Amino acid sequence: MQEKVRAIKQSATDLGFDGFGIAAPDIPKAIERYKRWLARQYEGKMGYMSRWVDKRSDLNKVLPGVRSVICLRTNYLPEEKDMRFLDDTDHGDISLYALNEDYHDVLLPRLKRLEEKIHQEFPDCQTKVYVDTGPVLEKPLAQKAGIGWIGKHTNLLSEGIGSWYFLAEILTDIALPESQPAVDRCGTCRECIDICPTRAIVAPYVLDSRRCISYLTIELKGVIPWQFRKAMGNRIYGCDDCQIVCPWNSYAVKTDDQAFHGREGVRLLIDLIRLDDEGFRRRFRNSPIKRIKRRGFLRNVAVALGNSGNLDAVSPLIEVLGDKEPLIRAHAVWALGELLQEKAPTVLWENLAHETDEMVLTEIRNVDKTFRRTSGSYFSLE
Repeated sequence: MQEKVRAIKQSATDLGFDGFGIAAPDIPKAIERYKRWLARQYEGKMGYMSRWVDKRSDLNKVLPGVRSVICLRTNYLPEEKDMRFLDDTDHGDISLYALNEDYHDVLLPRLKRLEEKIHQEFPDCQTKVYVDTGPVLEKPLAQKAGIGWIGKHTNLLSEGIGSWYFLAEILTDIALPESQPAVDRCGTCRECIDICPTRAIVAPYVLDSRRCISYLTIELKGVIPWQFRKAMGNRIYGCDDCQIVCPWNSYAVKTDDQAFHGREGVRLLIDLIRLDDEGFRRRFRNSPIKRIKRRGFLRNVAVALGNSGNLDAVSPLIEVLGDKEPLIRAHAVWALGELLQEKAPTVLWENLAHETDEMVLTEIRNVDKTFRRTSGSYFSLE
């Protein structure tokens, strides 16, 4: 058995996985924490988090007879990053994992090849593979498999490595020798809690997704709540703040995998706000960013421009007021309010006199109320 496992682990290494561990599928304490988290509605609009509670709670409902979970880690760090990225008002900040190819597309073929190796070693076994998309509580399982521990920011951390990596799993009905679980080494550190711009880490190891910028820019499909927009700064896809400040990430090394190295020319905000459908598809083909579609991405870009203080953004934002997508128009209204202040109502009146979408009208009324209080101006579409 040990020899077969060593052969599988070597194959994983050859395929580019730099972490390997095995866990039994039972994680009762983690399941209880997960259910308490759902009871507080911290998942927000991520319906998939509550849709398969029964499967996440019992992996036998995912793979009947499951006895082991092989957990895998892949380094994706494309470049060094610090908080100075957030001071660049001309460029949007994109989470490091999303700077190049979609990791699902990169890792799944490798995972399938490792699955084939498992079947070579255990011809009669049953397996099921996942890269972040299945009903699997992957972080507690990875901790049990010794890959790393769940940090106070709820990301997985590995001693001497950090947290810039992807997780993947292979479920099997073969009882494999279990790895030693990882030990929590966060200690008294609370850097991640203190840095969070929206206070989304409501307690150590507890994330309210509804406040998290990664959730707001990726998972949330509709209007971004006003109270979080300024805190978003120039973040247009995800947020890395809690990982940037984590002391364990001082040990992180850049990946050699070219699939995760950043593309050039994908962050200039004024260029991005002008992307049409074809331009968006071309720019982000094979990228994770394509998942939120053009309307979600330009919504985020509009907010970032509103936070930029760059008056050169006014003209392209006015152009966006004619966009076919109400979600984009609505956030362009907010951005123009931030940039033009008391001049915004006049500009909005001139360009949106015939607006009928309630989402956009609500944003216009909010801008009007804000600057009527400060300048005495009056603007109404009613």
